[in-house]
Amino acid sequence: MSVFGFLAVILGPLMRLVYQLIPNFALTMIVFTIILRVAMLPLAIKQQKSTAKMSVFQPEIQRIQEKYKNNQEKQQEEMMKLQTEYGFNPMSGCLPMLLNMAVLFGIIEVVYRPVQYILGIPADTIKAACEAIGISTTNAITMQTTLIERIHAGADVGAALSAEQLASIQNFNTMFLGMDMCNVAGLRLTPLMIFPIIAAITMFASFSITNKLSGAGAQMQGSMKVMMWVMNIWFVYYCFTAPIGFSLYYGTSNICQIVQSFITYKIYSPEKFKAEYEAELAAKKAAKKAKKTVTVQENGKEVTKEVNMTELNKMRLEYARQLDAELYKDERTTPLKKEE
Repeated sequence: MSVFGFLAVILGPLMRLVYQLIPNFALTMIVFTIILRVAMLPLAIKQQKSTAKMSVFQPEIQRIQEKYKNNQEKQQEEMMKLQTEYGFNPMSGCLPMLLNMAVLFGIIEVVYRPVQYILGIPADTIKAACEAIGISTTNAITMQTTLIERIHAGADVGAALSAEQLASIQNFNTMFLGMDMCNVAGLRLTPLMIFPIIAAITMFASFSITNKLSGAGAQMQGSMKVMMWVMNIWFVYYCFTAPIGFSLYYGTSNICQIVQSFITYKIYSPEKFKAEYEAELAAKKAAKKAKKTVTVQENGKEVTKEVNMTELNKMRLEYARQLDAELYKDERTTPLKKEE
C-alpha cells in the first residue's frame, strides 16, 4: 500500500458492503461516490464558511503584510495577534481539502487492488495466485486487475486460492456498458477513452464552478492557483493510466461536486457568510474602542479613568509587571561571575 493511500483500509471494506448490495463494480463505485459526497457535505460547508471568513480578513492581512514586509518577525506577531483577537484561523479551510485528497488517493489504492480491498482476499494469497499463472508481481498497479481478467478468462490458479476465494473473483462483476472496468484506457482511441475524457471535462467544470460560487478563486494567490491546477491535472493523468474504475469514481465525484456547489451556494451563500463575519468583525472592533470606567491606583490614591480595551490591556500588563518586580526584587538578577 502506498503511503498516500492509507484510507484504502477504511474505504475498501465500506465499498465491499455496497458491492454486497449492488453486485456490480461500476455501479458500486457510482453509489459509493454519492454516499461519500453526502457524508462529506458538512466539511464542504465548513470550507465555504472558512473561505468567506478569509475574504473578510484579507484586507487586514494584506495591510499587515505590506506594513511589516521588511520585518518578518513583527509580521508574524501581528498575524498571531489578529488570529487571537478575532478568532480567525487561516488554516481552518485546509482540512476539507486535505481529506478530499486523502480520499482520492485511497480510492486509487482500492481500484489498483480490488481483490484485496473489496473481495477481502489477503495480499500474500493474491501474490501466490498471480505467480501460479505467470502474472508479474512487480507491477502493483495492474497486478490484481490482471488477475481478475485472467480468472474471468478461465485461468487455473491451482491451490493458490481456496474454492470460496476463486468463486468470489469469478463472480466479481466488473462489466459496465459492455466494457471491463479493470482495463486501462491509456492514450489509445478506444471506447474506454470516454471515461477519462468525461472525468477530465467534469474536473475542469467542477473546479471553475466551485471556485466561482464559493468565492475561493478570488482568495487564491498565484502559486496556490497553479498548485490546485497541477493537482487536478495529476488526477486526470491517473484516469488515463489507472484502471477505468478510478475514472468512473472521479467523474462521478466531479459531477457531485458541481451539484453540491449549487446547493451550498443556494442555502449557504458566501455573500451571506461574508456579511455575518463583517458584522462580527465590526462588533469586535467597536467593543475594543468602547470606553470602560476603571479605578486605578496612582501615587497612593484611587483614580477613576475612562479607557478602551486596548488601553485597559496595557494597564493590566503594566500592573502585572509591577507585581512581578515586587515579588522577585530580592532575587539575584545578574549572572554569577566565575571565581578567579
